[in-house]
Amino acid sequence: MITRLKLQNFGPLSKIDWPQLGHINLVLGGNGAGKTFILKSLYSAIRTLEDFKRGHNPKSASEILWEKLHWTFQADKIGDLVLKGAAHGLAFKCWVDGKEFSYSFGKETAKQIAALENHVPPRASNSIFLPAKEVLSLQPIILRSRDTLQEVGFDDTYLDLARALGQTTQKGKNYPEFASSRTSLEVILGGKIEYDSGAKRWIFKMGKQKFPISVAAEGVKKIAILDTLLGNRYLDPGSIIFIDEPESALHPGALIQLLDIVAMLAERGIQFFMASHSYFVVKKLFLIAQEKNISIPVLAADGENWRIADLKDGMPDNAIIDESIRLYEEEVNLAFD
Repeated sequence: MITRLKLQNFGPLSKIDWPQLGHINLVLGGNGAGKTFILKSLYSAIRTLEDFKRGHNPKSASEILWEKLHWTFQADKIGDLVLKGAAHGLAFKCWVDGKEFSYSFGKETAKQIAALENHVPPRASNSIFLPAKEVLSLQPIILRSRDTLQEVGFDDTYLDLARALGQTTQKGKNYPEFASSRTSLEVILGGKIEYDSGAKRWIFKMGKQKFPISVAAEGVKKIAILDTLLGNRYLDPGSIIFIDEPESALHPGALIQLLDIVAMLAERGIQFFMASHSYFVVKKLFLIAQEKNISIPVLAADGENWRIADLKDGMPDNAIIDESIRLYEEEVNLAFD
């Protein structure tokens, strides 16, 4: 579990120190604030730790990290990730189960990351990034684009997810921690998503009827992705899941149910990082924090600065929440006019 994050001059982010992270963590802010950069910086680090010394991988942590940064952010040289106009280089630190992983480099860095320090043991679990856009219908295109053609366009968050979805289900019983979560996910779906190996495509089953995945709603496909990763055992109780805009393509009712499942999986050990600009997401997570009496740390954009809050202590001060309150007050005023 990631317990703390420190960033300096990373993309659009000048300085962030986010301590005391929990099993559910929320990055809150408007478009262009840097929410996705934060998630991708953490994802690149944790996937480096998961790929390092796994199987027969001969690459050093520095080599793996460079590839992850290059393909996740799709920068010509990773030095381009340094904040424009910054007097110093980029610096990243995170703590995983109390152990530090850190690196730094300057604007001219192309590949070689000389300053890397790793005290984190290699991880056996798999972590995943769920982009705002669904991947099921694009899976063969993503795999061909990256594995065969080595083209930019789909970054590593898409490629890793496309590969994870294609992983063969391991034999034996699934993790008991996931049983009730999968049942709830299938209720939201109103059916099941399955891979037709003969036709080499995903299908949506409702009772005895089968439909091409292309006709399923975007929100259905997003939920089906999480269900598939739980079902094929790519994820385990030690995994970390990064979700960019969980509200995307989901109606409020399904979003609320999805966040209840997130809370259920977090209780089973999975750690979540979510980036959002939705009042529904903030409000539902606030209610979860109050109901379960748990900490849900928030990193909220405030102009160029970032504020730290905890939904256990109440709703944070933020422009998104302020605008929602303003609209409510406007509605009340109209009702009494």
